[in-house]
Order: sequence, then C-alpha cells, then structure tokens
Amino acid sequence: MIPAERQHFILGCLADRDVMSIAELTDRLGVSHMTVRRDIQQLERTGRVMSVTGGVKLPERIDYEPSHLVKAGIRAEQKEVIGRAAAAMVPPNAVVYLDAGTTTLEIAHRLADRGDLTVVTNDFVIAAYLSANSRCALYHTGGLVERENQSCVGDATAEAIARFNFDVAFISASSWVIGGISSPSELKRPVKRAAVRNARKNVFVTDASKYGVVGAFNILGLDVFDTVITDDSIEASVVAAIEHMGVEVIVAR
Repeated sequence: MIPAERQHFILGCLADRDVMSIAELTDRLGVSHMTVRRDIQQLERTGRVMSVTGGVKLPERIDYEPSHLVKAGIRAEQKEVIGRAAAAMVPPNAVVYLDAGTTTLEIAHRLADRGDLTVVTNDFVIAAYLSANSRCALYHTGGLVERENQSCVGDATAEAIARFNFDVAFISASSWVIGGISSPSELKRPVKRAAVRNARKNVFVTDASKYGVVGAFNILGLDVFDTVITDDSIEASVVAAIEHMGVEVIVAR
C-alpha cells in the first residue's frame, strides 16, 4: 500500500473501534512499527487522529461550547497557573490582545495593576473586570454578541481587531490537537485569525483537558504560535510533538 491507502485503512479501523494499538495496525498492514508511526504522525498533523500511549484513537468531537458560567468552574486551579505564567510574558508598555475565555480572564486578573498597558479584548467579562480594577487603556472590540460566552464574534469583531498592532496576543480555544485549534463556531475563526495576523508574538493558552477534542471548524494551526502555555497534566509526548514544530511549550505549575 502507498501511504494514502494505509492512512485510509487506519481511519477505517478506528471507525469500528475507539482505540487501536500500534502492534495491531502493524500486523494488519504488514508493515513496520516505524511506518505505522509515520502514518499516524501524518494523520495527527491534520487533526484526524491523536496518539495515545502505544496506539492511536480518533479525537473527541465537540458540538457546542459550554457557557462562560460553566467554564468558569472547570479546572480553575490550572487556569490560574496558566494565567500567572502568561502575564509574566507581557513586556512594559505593551499592546495586548486577550481573546475571549476563562483562561484569558485569569491573565487579566494578573495584569490589572499594569497601568502601562493597552488591552484589547472581545470578552465582556474581561472588559468589565479591567474597567473596574485596572488603570490600563482598555478597548472592547464590539461586534456580534455571543451571549452564552459573553463575547463578540464574527467579521465586525475581526475588523476592529485589525486596527491594532499587538505586541502579544493571547489566544484561547475549546478544542485542540497537534493539527491545530478548532471550534464548533464558524464565527470565531475570523476573530482569532485577525488577532494572530496583527501580533508580534502569539501565545496559545489552554488547559490540558481540551487536548484531543475537535470542533467542526479548523481555526489555526499550532505552528502559527510562538508559545503554548498549558498545565502539568499534558502528556510529555504532546509537548515533544509541539516542540518539534519549533513552538515553545511552557508547562505552568
């Protein structure tokens, strides 16, 4: 079989079973472990599978994002340490973009005493917090309101973001794999892409529980980021795969 045929075969096997071991695939395909691993790596780069210890599985699908209220109560400790690590990266007098999300809200908490900053966000909760608790110059993007997530999305939001030149943009996501970040909402795509295009440094902030999940719409490849900040429950193999792309990984503790 040529690589495309083997990869199609692997996907077919995974459609019938949740997880396949490398050994099983090696036997079924009649090729070496190294060949199977190369095929899995290729499929993983496109987000169609994810590696697990000794094998491979299909990513979990996410059809909708939990509301801001629900997300605020999930893995709060991990988000706090990620927020602390991210805030430490912000240079003096920086123009900062904070993407909508409860992890980026933790960054806002730790930037509140930084009166030297200009902060741009599409998140109403972040804007309200910084408005009440900080001295920074503060801009909200406006745009189409997504009530459940207390943020703005869509082309109007992206156009507002494009007016700025960011020193650093912190991007969040509800789902990601080695192939990149995704979302069940198409309207988030132009927003995140506009922020990344207009930033000198791009940082993806995510707790490890969101790894191995995919939404309907591909948003950005991981290789557009300079740094990924996550928590210490991330698997070492995932860290190694990201670093292999030339992307720095900070495991916050």
